Amino acid sequence: MKKLLIFFAAGCLGAVANSLVVWLFGDFGITPSLGVSITPTLSAEWLYPRVVWGGIWGLFFILPFLPSKLLLKGSILSLLPTAFQLFVVFPVMAGKGMAGLELGVLTPIFVVFFNWIWGVVTALTIKWAE
Repeated sequence: MKKLLIFFAAGCLGAVANSLVVWLFGDFGITPSLGVSITPTLSAEWLYPRVVWGGIWGLFFILPFLPSKLLLKGSILSLLPTAFQLFVVFPVMAGKGMAGLELGVLTPIFVVFFNWIWGVVTALTIKWAE
């Protein structure tokens, strides 16, 4: 149970880091300057579900592979929420086309990068917590 709590909390912290980077990229005009329409407003309504889902995705760290290589594990596990966002959230839930391409042709690259941040921060948090 302790491990699950750590994984969930670490995933939540990873989601906060991910969300701040997504917001900063939009706020500083990085994503818009590269033709990607990802410019969220930093608000509780936007942040809360991202943090909860980050915690849920963090539970995947229970999978028994690469136990001594947490950064690599975090990088690999970050592909799970990435795939979900690109192939379920954007096309089905948000109506932004497959892989969110209606938001810009570079959208998948940014999604991979932003979720990689989640994976690394989650992995580092787990490492520091254990």
